[in-house]
Amino acid sequence: MPPPRPSPAGDPQAGEGERGARMYDRPMPAPPLTPIEIGLTAAIVAVEDKAPAILVAGDGASGEPRAGLPFGPFDPLAHRTFEIGLRAWVEAQTGLSVGYVEQLYTFGDRGRHARPDDTGAHMVSVGYLALTRMPDNAAPLRAAGAGFEPWYRFFPWEDWREQRPEILDRVMLPLLNEWAGRSDEPEPGRALGRRERLRLCFGLRGSPWDEEKVLDRYELLYEAGLIEEARRDGREAALARNPFPALGEPMRLDHRRILATAIARLRAKLKYRPVVFELMPREFTLTELQRMVEAISGRHLHKQNFRRVVETAALVEPTGDLSTATGGRPAALFRFRREVLAERPAAGFRLGGRG
Repeated sequence: MPPPRPSPAGDPQAGEGERGARMYDRPMPAPPLTPIEIGLTAAIVAVEDKAPAILVAGDGASGEPRAGLPFGPFDPLAHRTFEIGLRAWVEAQTGLSVGYVEQLYTFGDRGRHARPDDTGAHMVSVGYLALTRMPDNAAPLRAAGAGFEPWYRFFPWEDWREQRPEILDRVMLPLLNEWAGRSDEPEPGRALGRRERLRLCFGLRGSPWDEEKVLDRYELLYEAGLIEEARRDGREAALARNPFPALGEPMRLDHRRILATAIARLRAKLKYRPVVFELMPREFTLTELQRMVEAISGRHLHKQNFRRVVETAALVEPTGDLSTATGGRPAALFRFRREVLAERPAAGFRLGGRG
């Protein structure tokens, strides 16, 4: 017996299945999208008392006591580009005119900018690394409730200039090894297990300490629930810890993660582009230049090797003057060559090489 003919579209005698199929062909109304705002967050680096410093400020509007990075909204009507907007509001808020500026990453994780009972727009932040010299007049900064703080205050385990940081062996590694021992298998989405990631990030079992892995180490500490930001965000691994370790000073929102990204980028940059001149005075001794590179990289550098690299790369030239501020024999003063100031460095040099 032949099958029944299908009812034509619109036929009131059409079967229920056919009417349902036609109903699904109609466009469904799109669900309302969560509004998004774009902010600009700046990790502004200077050097004070031979230590790298980062510009921080509390959030007086919300009563948040934790330090945070300078932050401002992007207004496309007022500023043609993100960088123009960043430079404008940094100068307006702090009186600082930053030199080198580089975009880092876009930070948009859900919950990164949320506050209790917040139902407003989701904040996506474009992070920037900016370099400047320490201002002669700090009054505008103080008026804005801001100031420069040593970045090792937030990452004490990253400073290896004098010796291996005590906090590593006394506090961090025992807790990290205990956490890594709970699981030997790689987790979903990861090629390596916890022990192998711990070895590579923290230079264990024959692996070298890589000063550029600042963000990797921070992310591992967050995952293990060992930093305050993880507990504040309600991560199970952090909430289960009692007592809770004090590993560097926490920052507002995800600003310590942004700062870790900036430090890692700057440390890597030193090895192929002499951006350090943005932080140096116009004239300096080679010892002062070495101390600057050591401060940023967190590593002690071999004096003769460092000077050989500087000379081979033709980064500096003598001024013909001497500095008597060394406390010993007068030292020759140098300045960066014009080609370096024009950001045309010689290829293949590594200012931040290991000593």
